[in-house]
This record gives sequence, structure tokens and C-alpha cells, in this order.
Amino acid sequence: MNEYSLQNKKAWEYNAYEFWVRTSGTPAERARQDMENPIKMLKRYAGYFDGYEGIRVANICGSCGKKAIPLALLGAQVTVFDISEDNKRYALETAEAAGTEIRFEVCDIMDIDMTEYGGCFDVVFMEGGILHYFHDIDAFMRKMYSLLKKGGKMICSDFHPFTKIKDILELEQPSRGYFSTEIFEGEMAHARFFEDDIRRQMPKCSYRKYTLSEIINSIIDSGFSLRKFDEHPAWTNEKIPGEFTAIACKEA
Repeated sequence: MNEYSLQNKKAWEYNAYEFWVRTSGTPAERARQDMENPIKMLKRYAGYFDGYEGIRVANICGSCGKKAIPLALLGAQVTVFDISEDNKRYALETAEAAGTEIRFEVCDIMDIDMTEYGGCFDVVFMEGGILHYFHDIDAFMRKMYSLLKKGGKMICSDFHPFTKIKDILELEQPSRGYFSTEIFEGEMAHARFFEDDIRRQMPKCSYRKYTLSEIINSIIDSGFSLRKFDEHPAWTNEKIPGEFTAIACKEA
């Protein structure tokens, strides 16, 4: 695991389980929501899946299982890859309470064991803003390509690069020039939900944010066939972009 990944791991294992309980409920409470309507819990991402039953899904930086568990309830075989032991604990407890199973690998995404997982997934899926945790987007996209079977699909949903220059999602993250390639430190995603004394103690994450062209070209250059690119409004202001979803395929 490289140095910046170790830094991010420390941040994502600092009170993360407590945070999920505070914001999403106990695992049993969260499980009841997932079981009640798993399609609803997938939100807009449900529209990007062709089906669920029996498909193998790699949920990249899948956090506390908030999308992995609904997918499993719908019949998918889901493996979460994430850097946080706290996230794993919450996800597995929630899956058990929901009466389903997911597999959870705690690792640096760039260190995924390709002898075990190379070429074995029908879908690689990521959402919630993860690309900025990786300092080499080209290496990241090549890894995603290698995880897929031939004919497999990547669903990559992330923060719109417009957020580089303005905190339009009100995540309280530093802004940069749009074309900046700077690596910088910032708070982890849920630090703003903690009291100030705890917040000041929380480890920082190491970020690298990308432009729209860097993301699209990286997808194409890694071997993917880009099939669709949707832009979504910010949840704070529907007049400006806040997120995007890229759909790309590994040709058979």
C-alpha cells in the first residue's frame, strides 16, 4: 500500500462505524430500509444496470455497503473493495441483518489481487465521489478494465469536475483551479458532521482532482468503449452540474 493510501486509510477508519450508525441507523435499522425497497436504495444507479440476478459486481470503494446490499438483495453477487475496516464491519453486519451476503475485501484498490479477481466481473460499479482518492487515474482505469470479463461494463459515477473550482456540493472541501494537477490534503467526506473538537483530530485525506477531459480520455485510453456520459445537477443547485455517470464497456 502506497503512502497516500495509508493516509486515506487512517482517515476512513477514524470513527467511521460511529458515523454510519449516527447517519444511517444501526445495521438492523439500515437493513430494514434496504429490504423494503432495494431499487429505491440504489437511486438513479438502478437505471444503469441491465439486470441483477446472478451478475458479478465489483463495488469499488463501496464504503459501508449502502449500494452493495441492495444489489445483493436483488440477486447480484457483490464484492466490495474498500480501504476501511470500519466500513467492512458496518457493511457485513447490515448484510447479515438483511438476510443476504456480500464479500468485502479490505485493500488498496490498486493492490487488488488480480490472480483471483482479474477478468471475473460482469460490472464494476463506483459512486459517491472516489476518483479524487487516486493520484494516477490512468492506472486506476486500467485496473477497472482488468477486473471485467470481456463484454463487461463499468458504471462510474462521481463528482463533476466543475466541483474543482467551487464547493457547489457544500462538502466543505478546498477548491482549485480547474486545470490544476496539484495533490493536496483535505478533510474526509464526513468530517463536517462531527463536533469541532473531534473534527480537528481527524486525519486528512490526500486528493487529486481531475478535469472532464482527463476522466474521459483515461477511460478511452485504458481500452474501454465509452457508451454513455450523463451529467447530473448538483443537489444544492439544479442549475449547475454536480455529478456525472460514465458507462463504458470492455468489448467481447
